[in-house]
Amino acid sequence: MLKLGRAQGVAIAAAIEHDVPIHEYAPMKIKMALTGTGSASKEQVAGMLQRILKLDEEQMRQHLDATDALAAAYCHYMQARRPASQASYRSWKDFALKNKERVKQ
Repeated sequence: MLKLGRAQGVAIAAAIEHDVPIHEYAPMKIKMALTGTGSASKEQVAGMLQRILKLDEEQMRQHLDATDALAAAYCHYMQARRPASQASYRSWKDFALKNKERVKQ
């Protein structure tokens, strides 16, 4: 866990240094985006990626841990394609801040 945290910290620092936007998603959100359920197993997520992206089954089994990164990228792709009208807001203030062009003064 400590090594993973360090690796994540280095990746985030490098992204910030090079002005690369950072997006983080909870594991349940990633699983939900791919399988429709937040409690999907790693194998279920890999299976959906294999079907969606038409990847070879043997390669998927060999690189099961790499599917986590691919799943996060696919989740981000799905979120970026999502219409603004379906966006979620925590409060009316959050809505107003994210939709300044829609709020009259």
